[in-house]
Amino acid sequence: MKIAFIFPGQGSQYIGMAKEFIENFAESKEVFDTASAALGYDLAQLCMQGPSEKLNLTENTQPAILAASIAILRPLERRGLSAGAAAGHSLGEYTAITAAGGFELRDAVALVQKRGRYMQEAVPEGAGLMAAVLGMERQDVEKTCLEAAKNGIVGPANYNSPGQIVIAGEKKAVEKAIELAKAAGAKKVVPLAVSVPSHCGMMKQAGERLAKELEAVKIKDLRIPIVNNADAKFLQAASELRPSLVRQISSPLYWEDSIRNLAADGYDTFIEIGPGKVLSGLVKRIAKDAKVLNVDDQKSMSDTLNAIGVS
Repeated sequence: MKIAFIFPGQGSQYIGMAKEFIENFAESKEVFDTASAALGYDLAQLCMQGPSEKLNLTENTQPAILAASIAILRPLERRGLSAGAAAGHSLGEYTAITAAGGFELRDAVALVQKRGRYMQEAVPEGAGLMAAVLGMERQDVEKTCLEAAKNGIVGPANYNSPGQIVIAGEKKAVEKAIELAKAAGAKKVVPLAVSVPSHCGMMKQAGERLAKELEAVKIKDLRIPIVNNADAKFLQAASELRPSLVRQISSPLYWEDSIRNLAADGYDTFIEIGPGKVLSGLVKRIAKDAKVLNVDDQKSMSDTLNAIGVS
């Protein structure tokens, strides 16, 4: 059994995430105490009680999901569960690097808070749009975006799984791409309820601001490699992580390729750690023979430990 940990990104948050861990495990509560001290407000209270409008603000969502995921990871580590590699979806890449020892937790939550703020500030509200294109081949989505780009910035943002690609960019250009994708035979095109068009050229300014923050933060070589979003490559040296994270914010996210490369390297067991099961669903469509597990609450923790044979 070769295990990879995977960590969710924005959109997986919900009121009550990590609640059972905060209330039952000292190491999980400690994660939130550290995160709250770094951020200057009670993050555990926000995660457990909301309100949802505040939790859903990008600059709050990002540190909240990162802290929740690490808080869920800690009791698993104490029980002896470990992985040979890790990957994270967008924001989750920061969680993966933190889990692998690259960032100190306090630095990671402060960094992703700024990342969320810079992303929000890079694009005026209503100027950008994201949409999920379902049932269309990669090259056809790319061709559609190229045609729609006559109307402004638009391109593939997330290569999530076979038949699921998210596009992002300027509202007018994305709307044109939606129209062209439907005409070209897409099974379904769904505009996404997000305030920020991530992983496209509109995030370049956010990337430049983030680069300065990353220069100021200490990053260590990783204990285990991560597979990065920007290239779907195994990275372990601190020197490779900074430029990768800067590119990630305005480049397409190669999630399908990341999982395929992990599977090709012999990883046959994927454990999603953090709120929700979005990534588990994607992995099942990418690596059909893999064992896919998730830990989101105490029951799923117990089920996963039993399935792995860790008591």
